[in-house]
Amino acid sequence: MRSKQITLNDIASKLNVSSVTVSKALRGHPDISKETTKLVKQTAAELGYSPNFMARNLSSRKSNMIGLVVPKIAHHFFSSLIENVYACAFENNYEIILTVSQEDAELEKKHIQTLLSMRVDGIIISISQSTKDFEIFKKIMEREVPIVFMDRIPNLPGCNTVTVDDRGGAYNVINHAINLGYKKIAHFAGKSSTNIGIERIFGFKQAMNDHGLEVNPGWIIEGEFGERHGYDSFMKLYKEKNLPDLIFAVTYPVALGIYMAAREVGVKIPADIDVVCFGNSQVQSFLSPPLSCVNQPTDQLAYRSMELLMERIDDKEINETKHIVLDTNLILRGTCVKFNKG
Repeated sequence: MRSKQITLNDIASKLNVSSVTVSKALRGHPDISKETTKLVKQTAAELGYSPNFMARNLSSRKSNMIGLVVPKIAHHFFSSLIENVYACAFENNYEIILTVSQEDAELEKKHIQTLLSMRVDGIIISISQSTKDFEIFKKIMEREVPIVFMDRIPNLPGCNTVTVDDRGGAYNVINHAINLGYKKIAHFAGKSSTNIGIERIFGFKQAMNDHGLEVNPGWIIEGEFGERHGYDSFMKLYKEKNLPDLIFAVTYPVALGIYMAAREVGVKIPADIDVVCFGNSQVQSFLSPPLSCVNQPTDQLAYRSMELLMERIDDKEINETKHIVLDTNLILRGTCVKFNKG
């Protein structure tokens, strides 16, 4: 037999108070005493009450729900972002509705439409690598639904964004490698249709140029952000007998693909070829050798994105557009720590 859905009236009847009192108590309203609030919440828990967010949406201008759209979950960078967004939301009495685009622009659009229909108070999004049509983002801004773009952002005026210094991070790691003695450096890059792809390529080239080193066009290979790109790109250069001394991978998963390919053909890291990547992961310390990287502060990315979104939710009259750029830092482990070519 299907159990009954517990309502505010059930709790009110049990305690012989009004449903308004129950509603206010559950929301922590100052009109209700601490003793009554505690009793109401305790009774609600005993009865198995669950708040009806959709009904709340119909009776209130705020839902206390925020939509989060990310390209992937099975990726340390995004899973860390998600955890930190959840933590910040919890601290501020918001619920997170998580959706995953799977790097598919159409699925991303569908998720956004669903979130809008749920009347979320705002949206945080890291766009997919295939997103080229920004019309839906324009419509969101026209409807004055607060939206913050995090990490991957569209080339669209008036957007509030929170990113890391992709260009500077790439520049610093290549500058470090060149100072060690590396000159033959390849970059397994991301798609140049994405901001992170563009900025990391730019930082790579700028560092090479500043040291008077030639950028080999054949050693800049664009692709997606996963293991397959790293594996295939390494195998391409290996079969062509055109391996560099060092590969800079656009993401940690791309670097992992390089490790897999190198092990398969018997190329030793870092003795035969060295590797460094953009993006940190707890797993990198356990690789053989441990992988050095440009570290992105995922906790700050998440918290600053939530902070900016809540600022816009609380005051929709704010017209100033903010672009927050966070610093990166280089974490040195077992790769890219000395020049390995005699």
